[in-house]
Order: sequence, then structure tokens, then C-alpha cells
Amino acid sequence: MARSATSARGGPRERDETAAARDEESVADRSGPPALAVEGLTKRFGDGDDAVVAVDDVSLTVERGSVVGLLGPNGAGKTTLIKCALGIVIPDAGSVRVFGNDVRDGRRAAYADVDAMLEGARNDYWRLTVRENLRYFATISGVDPDSVAARHDRLLDRLDLADKADTPVRDLSRGMKQKVSLASVLAGGAELVFLDEPTLGLDVESARTLRAELRRLAAEEGLTIVVSSHDMTTIEAVCDRVVMLSNGRIVADDTVDALLGAAASDVVRVASPDLDAETVADLREAVEVVGVDRDARPPAVTVAAGGDRLYDLTDALRSAGVTVSDIRTVQPDLEEVFLERTGTAPGAVGDAGAAFGGESS
Repeated sequence: MARSATSARGGPRERDETAAARDEESVADRSGPPALAVEGLTKRFGDGDDAVVAVDDVSLTVERGSVVGLLGPNGAGKTTLIKCALGIVIPDAGSVRVFGNDVRDGRRAAYADVDAMLEGARNDYWRLTVRENLRYFATISGVDPDSVAARHDRLLDRLDLADKADTPVRDLSRGMKQKVSLASVLAGGAELVFLDEPTLGLDVESARTLRAELRRLAAEEGLTIVVSSHDMTTIEAVCDRVVMLSNGRIVADDTVDALLGAAASDVVRVASPDLDAETVADLREAVEVVGVDRDARPPAVTVAAGGDRLYDLTDALRSAGVTVSDIRTVQPDLEEVFLERTGTAPGAVGDAGAAFGGESS
């Protein structure tokens, strides 16, 4: 994990009183400029016929105190979009505003309260202890580390790192290092953070702890979070809104509930030992079979059977001589919505990624 070098607050300052006041204000009043506003962002790599458009005319707004998830197959443009928003990659077209500040007018002001944890590179200094890393990254963010010592103690405690506070990072497990990376990003009290694959390498319990802490930070401290992940559980658990990318373009942008509600519903799964190929072919003549699982024991089919079509299904099963072992309604999940919108499984390489050699996320 690599921490973005975007924070530029000037000289070190104490943050106990000013940060507390700012945190209270950001929770109570989110009517100011959005935390992030991207307009018409475009980025291509290469020239001529070999050029690949990684981000294609993307416009996106992230309100203060919200948690927004970025989903897309590898190569969809998520990491490039994040790096453009952070000023690490310069876009070919479009604008980026952070808390109302146009990054073209002054990077220092725009990125004063921004931090990031990027997937695919090292983040922390492994020779330093966990606590020393938090103090170091708070310092380079322009914050007097002594003024945020209590914050560091809370982070260490909530991320189950307190017992390892004085341990060099190089001696920790991969999952522990991942949590140190997150703690370091939060050490200086940034208002907007970008997290790329934050649960990578974490066990189930650690991932659950991280999700709970992200929700708490957003709800109690007004932290704005943009999180990119292939972990659908994390996206569903922490995000107020989900933006899906495919081939550099936004193909969906809505709340999790709205996306699930708009997905194909009224799907029924029927399991029976009688579902051989001939029987399934007969069922297709009478009802809309949307899936067949021949490897299940017993085999199963999923059928679009909402409303009166449920009666058609029962009639078709009876006519085909099918003895039902199990029948249930199938509720769509975010992964199914993702497949429907992008046509690609999470973690797979999309068209742009395949052409360009594969964007990491």
C-alpha cells in the first residue's frame, strides 16, 4: 500500500481544538462545497491506434461525510480515476475540485486535508514501530503529533493494534500491516481519504473491524471516504452510494438499496433430481429459464416467475413430471447487479485493462 503524498498543510500545528471544532462543523453542516467534484475527466495512455482511454468523460460528485464505493473489473479505470483526483496522474481533459478548490489554481490548498492508501505499493516505514509510523505521517501532514496522540490511541485500539504499538511494522503479519496502513492515513485527521482495496489481506474478523471503524469515522467525525474494492461485502456494508465503472465510463451510480431494487427480481430457484437436459428444454418452452446449475446436488434452475408467472411455473413443473426438492425466491445481491451492469465478474479484466495490460483495480 502506498500513501499518497498529497497532504500539504504547511508547518506543523496543534490539532486538538481546531480539529475538534472542524469535525463538529463537518458533521453538523454539510451544505458547503462537496468534498470532491470531478467534471468531464478523461485520461488516455499511448498515442494513435495504440492509445487506450482509461477514463472517459467521467463526472462525479462526492458529498461531505459520505462513503462512496467504486466498483469495476480490473482495467475499468478506477485506480486511474483516483490518481487523477489526487493529482498523481494529470488528466487530458476535465476538472477536479476538492472542497471547492480547483486543483489547477493551487494544489496546496486543494489537497490540504486529503490523504490516500493506494493498492499495489508499500505504505509505511517498516523499520519504524506502529506508533512511530502514525506520528511520522501526522507530522508530514503538517500536524503536531503530540496534539493528536489521543486520536492515535483510539485508532490503535479500534483497529486492534494497541498490543503491537511498539512493534516494528516489518515484524507484523500482512493483515496487521494493512491495518497500520489505514491507521497511518487517518493519523493526521484528513477530511477526505481514498482507500484502494483496504481489506486486501485481512482475515474475516479484521475486515469486519475495519468496516465498522470506517462507518464510525463517517458518522461521528464527518470523514468523507472514497473506497475502491472488489470486496462486495465491504462495499455493501460501508457505502452510502456505489459508482460502477466499465471501460472508463460510469455505468451505474446510486445507493446500494436502489441498485438492488432495480435488479432483476421475482426470480425463483427450483431444485430437483428430475432436472435433466430434456426436462430443462421442456421448461424453457413454457417459462423463462434464466439459469441452470447442473453441478448442484440436486440440479437446479432459476426462473423469472413474478406475479402470475409463478402459476405458469408450477403448471410447467407438474406437466414435466418434476418432483420439487426445494423452491425459493432468489434475492439479487450486489455482485449480480455488478455482473448485469458491467458484464464482467469482480476482479476480472475488462476490455480496456486487457488492451493496456491490466489496471490493478
